[in-house]
Amino acid sequence: MLTFLGDEVLGRGVCVYTGSVIDVFARVGVGEQATRSTLTRMVGRGLLRRERRGRRTYVGLTERSEAVLRDGERRIWKTGAVNRDWDGTWTLLGFSLPESWQRQRHDLRSQLTWAGFGPLFGGLWIAPGEVDVSAILAELGLAAHVKVFRARADDGTDLPGMIDETWDLAELAARYRQFQADWRPYATGRARVEAEDALALRLRMSCAWLDVIRSDPRLPAAHLPADWPAACAEETFRAVHALLDGPARDVARRMIETIPVTG
Repeated sequence: MLTFLGDEVLGRGVCVYTGSVIDVFARVGVGEQATRSTLTRMVGRGLLRRERRGRRTYVGLTERSEAVLRDGERRIWKTGAVNRDWDGTWTLLGFSLPESWQRQRHDLRSQLTWAGFGPLFGGLWIAPGEVDVSAILAELGLAAHVKVFRARADDGTDLPGMIDETWDLAELAARYRQFQADWRPYATGRARVEAEDALALRLRMSCAWLDVIRSDPRLPAAHLPADWPAACAEETFRAVHALLDGPARDVARRMIETIPVTG
């Protein structure tokens, strides 16, 4: 849903008719009840706002969801999947939470993973580069339970070994290769794109790509295996997105009803 909103709502100052959302999601195999339920949950979590015009209901972004989407946009289109210009710094983050705070611990770990951290030792997590986690800690209300440091590894530290122990490189590489196997045929012309399917294909592919890079901490390329597949997969994503984007926008103009944001 966030991927769809990023494509069709972000930066346009509009709200989208819920019936249009249902129609689009039907094209990717999601039923009406599941779509309505998701919209309701997102409104409840402060990720969407509702507007009514007559008997129709529209949904638009909130400040929170726009921030999430801007971050995703930056990860996809600006920073990219390959970290070739790492400056040698690491961010270390230590936390200690009461045992009863299982939800807070889960939320913190999820946010840290998205921010590029991996568990070095128990409650000590590490990420390449200088990562600002102040917004994460403020949102979760955990600033008093977390300590953050900047660091550099001593000479002789086995960085490739540390990276391999902290992050599951085999699984991440497999996900990049699976993305490549699924979507490369569209870039090479071995799989045909029907114009009416372009919107659904773009949505499916963008979700698949975001799912991969969400688990990628953008580790320094110099310390990754020589055959690391991220660059090839990213090239495929950009090629297929460019192929689908024009036809997808044509379909969206016909299918998706929007109104200007008010209030």
